Amino acid sequence: MPEEMEITVGELGLWEKGSYELIDVREEDAAAYGKMPGARNIPLRSLGSRLGELSLEKKQVVYCRKGTASREAALLLREKGYDAYSLAGGYYAFLAEKMREGGQEEKERLERIEKSIQKKFHKELFSKFAKAVRTYELVEEGDHIAVCISGGKDSMLMAKLFQELKKHNKFPFELTFLAMDPGYSRENRDMIEKNARLMGLPVTVFESGIFDAVDTVGKSPCYLCARMRRGYLYSEAQKLGCNKIALGHHYDDVIETILMGMLYGGQVQTMMPKLRSTNFAGMELIRPMYLIREADIVRWRDYNGLYFLQCACHFTDNCSSCREDGTSVSKRLEVKKLIAGLKKTNPYVEANIFKSVENVNLDTVIAYKRHGERRHFLDDYGKK
Repeated sequence: MPEEMEITVGELGLWEKGSYELIDVREEDAAAYGKMPGARNIPLRSLGSRLGELSLEKKQVVYCRKGTASREAALLLREKGYDAYSLAGGYYAFLAEKMREGGQEEKERLERIEKSIQKKFHKELFSKFAKAVRTYELVEEGDHIAVCISGGKDSMLMAKLFQELKKHNKFPFELTFLAMDPGYSRENRDMIEKNARLMGLPVTVFESGIFDAVDTVGKSPCYLCARMRRGYLYSEAQKLGCNKIALGHHYDDVIETILMGMLYGGQVQTMMPKLRSTNFAGMELIRPMYLIREADIVRWRDYNGLYFLQCACHFTDNCSSCREDGTSVSKRLEVKKLIAGLKKTNPYVEANIFKSVENVNLDTVIAYKRHGERRHFLDDYGKK
């Protein structure tokens, strides 16, 4: 690719506003984690069929995760007559530039972040966080909770909400903000640590080397990685004297998991608000973001001008296609689209999915499991 077709983040900053359009060619699930301001998401696979949406009168700056797929996109646009450029280093380069900015403004930004939780987004975020804590009895007197921070928007917000809860708590409990480095690149780890400093989170970071362990796994490396991460988090939290680990799963994760279980797993199940560990005695997992909508988390993130990594593992770092698995969009994204489509005709569909696992009528279920034991309706049929 000719050098004149590639532009850096710094050079882009010198261009006149309005003279160019920003096109994010990552898949929708990747772009949902955050885009450059003003960018439009047009995945590379559909770029050729959506050329009519682009202006021939303006420069077209395309970017992907790390600057590989965007080169292909820029060449395509050039062939079609557009004045197109690929952003060198992609979205990661933009994030790195943001991390270098604003050292003198960090105190003001922290105050803004905290005030937004206390005021602007209090009803959508803190009230629902506190409601989940009460409803599912997630925090108890004497608890020592490991707040697990992955570096994404959900876990970072969860940590801030826990800090706010601690200001209002009616009984004593302790918090440890825990982050695991499973083998991040130096740049990705720096980004996570700087975001933690910006948000006033005293993070304890420990290393696990999980990425090296799953690098050679041919099938389902993400599943294995997730399983190993959970075990390492339990183990490290227990060493630090914690009795609970808190994860940042939210309301949308819950309803998507319900449908995924039905559509892809052939079972009815949900993501529980709390679980007792079967491998680590005395340990529990809690999900205090259980009632918080993802759209509200995104609004909070964007209001505060925060940028987080989507994924920092070896499998997505290479940017061979800028997709989560390199071949197709994720099942979770498919379910997100399904729910969005259903919502167009039924505005209550999300709440109904959530409530469905609270209103299970065992008299109308063919079979179910309880403590690992399978029960069938014929077991008791005609005996009453």
